[in-house]
Amino acid sequence: MNRNIQLLWNGLIPENPIFRLALSMCPAVAVTTSVENGLMLGLAVIFVQVFSSCTVAIFRSYIHPRIRIPAYVIVIALWVTVIDMILPVISPDVYKKVELFVKLIVVFAIIISRLELFASREPLVPSFFDGLGMGLGFLFGLVVTGAIREFFGTGRIFGFEILDSGPLLIMILPAGGFFVIGFIMAAFNWIEYKITGKIPTSGGAH
Repeated sequence: MNRNIQLLWNGLIPENPIFRLALSMCPAVAVTTSVENGLMLGLAVIFVQVFSSCTVAIFRSYIHPRIRIPAYVIVIALWVTVIDMILPVISPDVYKKVELFVKLIVVFAIIISRLELFASREPLVPSFFDGLGMGLGFLFGLVVTGAIREFFGTGRIFGFEILDSGPLLIMILPAGGFFVIGFIMAAFNWIEYKITGKIPTSGGAH
């Protein structure tokens, strides 16, 4: 498989930031009470991840190792500022619900980890596809989690009523978010075990 396609695929499924690496779990749980919220934050993360990865890949030879983390934070903050000005124009109502977490993208573990582990060591093109793959994986995780929680928690999807019966209110509470993500993680691990015969290992940070 072409390496760039492999990088996209890795971020989406085998190394999914939420379901496999357990990165940025706090915002993932907090915003996924609906599909719209997850979609909005996911798009913001894709934008910041891709442009931050490309920026670091271009200027990696000029970043001194001792100040690399502060440099990464400055790069991320730059692109967060840009997307923070764009999103209110696209969807003001949804932006109000995720505004705090968009600003906190600066310290998302998923962004910093990819800059440290990949973009700072690789050329521009692979870094672009790595950032895009990880961003798409994060978006996928948010949208799937948001769809399940919104459906069972409110009986709606994108605001359209689907269920007539009483909703499971716990699904829109933080505990519901952890339950949903936990079950999906278990499904990912079970599938990997059936395919490879090896016990999966994963870990991450908030």
